[in-house]
Amino acid sequence: MIASIGRFSAAHRRWVVIGAVLFTLLAGGWGTTVFGAITGGAGFDDPHSQSTKADTVLAGPLGRQADDVVVLYRSADRPVTDPAVAGPIQAAVAAVPRTDLDRVDTYWSTGNNPEFLSKDGHSTYVALQFKSSDDQERVKALQAVEKNFEVPGTEVHFGGITAMTEQVNGLTGQDIGRAEMLSVPLLLILLVFIFRSAVAASLPLATGAVVALGSFAVLRLLTFFVHISSSVINVITILGLGLAIDYALFMVNRFREELAAGTSLDEAVARTSATAGRTVAFSGLAVAISFAGLILFPSRFLSSMGYAAVSVVAFAVVGSLTLLPALLRMTGHRINSLRVPMPWDRRGEGPKPENQGRWYRTAKLVMRRPLVVTLAVVALLVGLGSPFLGVNWARPGDWVLPSSSDARVVTQHLAADFTQDPTKTVTAVVTLPGPADGARGALDEFANRLDSVSGVTGAAVTNTTGNLARITAHYSMDPMSREARTMVDGLRSLRAPDGGTAAFTGMPASRVDIVHMIGSRAVWMAIFVAVVSSLVLFLAFGSVTIPLKSVVLNLLSLSAAFGAIKLIFQDGHLHNLLGFTPIGAIDANFPVLIVAIAFGLAMDYEVFLLSRIKESHDLGHDPAESIAIGLQRTGKIITSAALLLVVVVCGFLTSSIAFMQMIGVGLVIAIVVDATLVRAILVPATMKLLGHRAWWAPAPLRRIWQRVNLAHGEADSSPASSRVEQPANG
Repeated sequence: MIASIGRFSAAHRRWVVIGAVLFTLLAGGWGTTVFGAITGGAGFDDPHSQSTKADTVLAGPLGRQADDVVVLYRSADRPVTDPAVAGPIQAAVAAVPRTDLDRVDTYWSTGNNPEFLSKDGHSTYVALQFKSSDDQERVKALQAVEKNFEVPGTEVHFGGITAMTEQVNGLTGQDIGRAEMLSVPLLLILLVFIFRSAVAASLPLATGAVVALGSFAVLRLLTFFVHISSSVINVITILGLGLAIDYALFMVNRFREELAAGTSLDEAVARTSATAGRTVAFSGLAVAISFAGLILFPSRFLSSMGYAAVSVVAFAVVGSLTLLPALLRMTGHRINSLRVPMPWDRRGEGPKPENQGRWYRTAKLVMRRPLVVTLAVVALLVGLGSPFLGVNWARPGDWVLPSSSDARVVTQHLAADFTQDPTKTVTAVVTLPGPADGARGALDEFANRLDSVSGVTGAAVTNTTGNLARITAHYSMDPMSREARTMVDGLRSLRAPDGGTAAFTGMPASRVDIVHMIGSRAVWMAIFVAVVSSLVLFLAFGSVTIPLKSVVLNLLSLSAAFGAIKLIFQDGHLHNLLGFTPIGAIDANFPVLIVAIAFGLAMDYEVFLLSRIKESHDLGHDPAESIAIGLQRTGKIITSAALLLVVVVCGFLTSSIAFMQMIGVGLVIAIVVDATLVRAILVPATMKLLGHRAWWAPAPLRRIWQRVNLAHGEADSSPASSRVEQPANG
């Protein structure tokens, strides 16, 4: 079927290319409107958690009491109580439209409340609460009034959860543009270096560009059905570009092999689709399955990431299997044109036999002591991952922004210069068996008990309606600290007034609930991804041993990334180089995202390598020779693909958002470890230990596999697979 798709695309190549160009133009126009449809940082919370349920109650008659935005004013040379400073500030605040605002509190409107004045008297803040309980609606409301708060000659900074969300949204588009400006030229240079031909190098980049722009259209379409956050767009568009280039690299390399073997153009396209295209299809399926595991999480952020990633990966596969065959047939023998010689190229010498290649020799060296090599590499990877055992989990907050951002500046000033940060509150929603007004004594007593919990700096009943009561508690520590988690546990352990229940919300409480949600579902995600990925590998190779080995090795390759992330982002190593301020914690969303992305990419390289090993095995080579030949045929392509993907992923490292940097560092380490230690060393060693058992399956499963005609592999269809020379790309 995949060969037929390739033949059809090649036969109608002009129409396929014209359609791709028109679609890309559409995606560049309509698709990029996705930035106007994103919902920022909303959707991290578990909709079934205690904090979210409390938020739902507070959105009703009981009402919220939260400072959504804190507008910080600072005068360098005069106290803010000086009429020359106070007058313009009061005039600006008075002129702010109140349409979307529920509450505006200032130093002056609260009767010169000293909490609104800094210790040196040069700063004050305005606390805003919006009417809407929806994150994105509050962001729009803030954008509508933001300019009204400006006061000439006085510093103005915007902090709080709503301002943080707005600032993250603003940085997202800038990050994507900067990442692509840096990565695309470097990708072109590397592709020319890999293929030694400018024409061959242009095809993966062209396919990647179509998929990257097309991903915007896919995401825009998804916004009509699911919530899409700004972070999703960053991750998915960069991933779509990387995968498309990876897949094109595999197929262009195979096409050149077929031409070098003397195959006709039409047959070369068909065989490339049937072999490398088949590998791309199974690889894409494995990657999509890894992302599908995110749908198991109830948070809108993770589930929408799953939907978006599956859609974009499918689009990358379809683009590679349709557009690329058309481009290959259109290019034909000119694919090796505009050759770029390298100083170290050997003149007048043909390609070396496979058994003289460095990857062949590496595999043979590893297989001399396979058990020792396996134990040594496993011990190394486990050791690299061991720091992760001391991880402290966080949830997204203003800490993801640069230290120079407004939201971070406000947080730092409130902590250092004011007696209390108005955004640091935990709210208790108390439900009573009878009218709350009649239980005021019990409610006050409960508030006093809340006040006695370590970390709480004050608690009081702030509203009652019907049988509901709202108690607001202030705290002083960092909401992402271990102490804040202990405080939440202490608050929730207290018994509510007789016959009543208490539900707590606020940043520390939602952080605890998010960590619990991810921890409780992560095991199910791992089981789902492992089982379904194993099924895909069985369908690809007809073995039950290969899937089990692959899952274990892929998890080992992730351990090094997890350990490094803990050392860098929680402990603060290299924070000056990356330009972030460590908070002593790691976002709880990180591990499941890295598992989804890196596990899928590892399966990508696994399928490509095992396809060539099995091809050689099916031609009659013994296991050791098959492994060595398979690694020789794929070693350079896998490392080249990994290098290109690292360049794409490094776009995350240029991000201004710490969460994106975290993903970038984790992926770079996982990709490098997987393409070197795992693919080049651990796979040959473990395959040698398994021998013929690597391709074993129970007889009933083997018959099922053969009956559904999945035994068709690369060796059946390509004379290039039996060549003894090195592949055309070297």
